[in-house]
Amino acid sequence: MVNMRAKKKAQPLAEQEIDQIVVTQAEEDAAWGKPVRVRKTKTVRVPLPSALAARVAFFARLHREPSMEVWSERIIQERLDLEEATFAGLKRDLATRYRSTQQEL
Repeated sequence: MVNMRAKKKAQPLAEQEIDQIVVTQAEEDAAWGKPVRVRKTKTVRVPLPSALAARVAFFARLHREPSMEVWSERIIQERLDLEEATFAGLKRDLATRYRSTQQEL
């Protein structure tokens, strides 16, 4: 039995239809917003002692990461997330303690 009330999904536009829309909007000034300037982010180099770099290389290979940089970035991001969560928890605990001491007074 077919459900006739179900809405049909919109069919994706064909590439030619998309091209046609882009070409028509390209000539309309109202279709365009302000230009956006994008700057390439500068990479940062962090010098590592050779023993630490060897350990990083080992674990990057162990985790099958494409490079030491990719693995290091992932590990640093994970650590920062952990630190931020810990900091937020401590802040919350301090605020709770402060409120409870204020209520006692």
